[in-house]
Amino acid sequence: MHFADELIGRIRELGHPLCVGLDPHLELIPASFRKGSMRPEDPETPEVVQAFCLEVIDRLGKRVAVVKPQIALFEQLGWRGLQVLEVLLDRCRSSELSVILDAKRGDIGSTAEGYARAYLEPGARLGVDAITVNPYLGHDSLAPFLERCRSHGRGIFVLVKTSNPGSGDLQDRSLAGTTVFEAVAELLAEDCQRLVGPDTGWSSLGVVVGANHPDQAERVRRRLPEALFLVPGFGAQGAGAEQAVRGFRSGPRGREGGIVSSSRAILFPESPAWESGFEAALGEAIDRLGEAIR
Repeated sequence: MHFADELIGRIRELGHPLCVGLDPHLELIPASFRKGSMRPEDPETPEVVQAFCLEVIDRLGKRVAVVKPQIALFEQLGWRGLQVLEVLLDRCRSSELSVILDAKRGDIGSTAEGYARAYLEPGARLGVDAITVNPYLGHDSLAPFLERCRSHGRGIFVLVKTSNPGSGDLQDRSLAGTTVFEAVAELLAEDCQRLVGPDTGWSSLGVVVGANHPDQAERVRRRLPEALFLVPGFGAQGAGAEQAVRGFRSGPRGREGGIVSSSRAILFPESPAWESGFEAALGEAIDRLGEAIR
């Protein structure tokens, strides 16, 4: 297994790099699934989240290559939420969907080792194909995750230029003739090259670059030519398809170089058919967004 080779191979087969974010916002789950108060502490709420997400996953096979659960929306449900996540990960595996866990972990020493073991070790109960990580504790905080990329074929996506409004507070600050986000990219260059896959030439060390920062995406690409981009901010957050793929480059089946993530625009589309036609509304949203970034 090599994370980047497998992911890019499936994206080439499908013809688009759309990633579905599994973000079960409790207040947005359709009425046909809802039970009880829908508060996080209500024991019925995890059952609702599980049923809703399983329905979504069962309709994604052969339509997308990868899903991205946001762990915070499961953690808010307590231990039951982590049980739900475990069930969903099992279903993703049986549906041949790659999974990137959006957890943004970042720590040092034995704590970082524990996170890497929990999510990237073969046989882990919450094991996934890749995970998002925070580099701001330094390169040693990435070491346990990089080791799993090398030894087990896993992947990581390092935060570089994020899509949130306050990302520039630190990431855009000047630093000895460059910016902080560019310095982070340069820090990753050597490891990125070491993790390049033999089949596609893409690395299992990827970076998070928001769709609403297309100019910065080009600057990151110049520093990390082999890195896969995980691009949030497309769809409900306002960025268009052309912005989202600015950091991509030409490949054998069109532009490639990462995945473009959308959650709310797929899970909760503003469609009058949603309540009465779950499958039709979900499929229409996937087809529309996939075609836009094809």
